Amino acid sequence: MNIIQIILILLVAGIAGMGSVLDEAQTHRPLVACTLIGLILGDVKTGIILGGTLEMMALGWMNVGLAMAPDTALASVISTLLVINTHTSIGEGIAIAVPLAAAGQALTIFVRTIVVFFVHKGDDFAQKGNYRAIEWMHVIALGLQALRVMIPTGIVLALSTSAVEGVLKSIPTVITGGLQIGGGIIVVVGYAMVINMMDVPELKPFFYLGFLFAAFTKFNLVGFGGLGLILALLYLQLEYSGKNNNSQAAVASAGSSQQSNSSADDDLDDDLDD
Repeated sequence: MNIIQIILILLVAGIAGMGSVLDEAQTHRPLVACTLIGLILGDVKTGIILGGTLEMMALGWMNVGLAMAPDTALASVISTLLVINTHTSIGEGIAIAVPLAAAGQALTIFVRTIVVFFVHKGDDFAQKGNYRAIEWMHVIALGLQALRVMIPTGIVLALSTSAVEGVLKSIPTVITGGLQIGGGIIVVVGYAMVINMMDVPELKPFFYLGFLFAAFTKFNLVGFGGLGLILALLYLQLEYSGKNNNSQAAVASAGSSQQSNSSADDDLDDDLDD
C-alpha cells in the first residue's frame, strides 16, 4: 500500500465520519464507503459485495430519540480494509463489522458529548454577532466527527498485515461463527424490511416478474438492473399518460357542463322576454 492510497483511505474515512451526522450525501452508508475503499485498494468487487451485505444489515439501524444506532461509517471502512488486505471471506468481514459498529457507536456518543461544548460556544458567539466564529464551531464539530473514524482507520493502517492476520486468527471460531450467523440473521431482516416497503398492490406484478426471470432465465444483476429501469420508465409513462387523459376528460366535461348551463340561461332569458 503506497502513500497515495493511505491518504485517500483516510480522506474517505473522514468524509464517512462527517456523513454520519450530516445524512445528506449518505457517504457513511456501507454501499458507498466500502465501494470507495475497494476502489482505492484495487478490489472494487469485494468492496461492493461487502458493502451490499452490510447495507442490508444497516437498514434497520437508525437513531431514535436519544438512542444512537451502531456506527456504519467505522464498520464499513475498517472491515473493508481488513477483508481486502488480509484476504479473508465476506462472512468474516461481517463478523468483524458487527463489533466495529458497536465500538463506533460508543465513539460517536463520546464525540457528540464533546460537541455540546462547541454548541454552547456557538450560542455565545451568536449573541455577540460573531458569525465567523460560529462557522468555526461548525467546522470543529464536523472535524471531530471526521477524526472519530480517521484515527481508528490510521491505527489499522499502521499495523502490519501479519499482525492483523494474527489478531483475527486468535479470535475463537465460536465467536466469529456466532457473529456470522447473527449478521446473516440481520441481513434477512433487512431483506424483509425492503419487501415490506414494496408491499404496494400495483407494484407486486413487477416483484413476481423478477422472480420468474431469475428462475427461468440466465440474466445477471446488470441485466436485471436494466430490465427494472426500463419497466420503471414504462410504468411512469403509462401512469402519467393515464393521469393526463383523466385531466383532459375532466376539463372537457367541465367545459360541456358550463356550455349547457350557459344555453339553459339563454333559454330562460328568452322566456322572460316573451
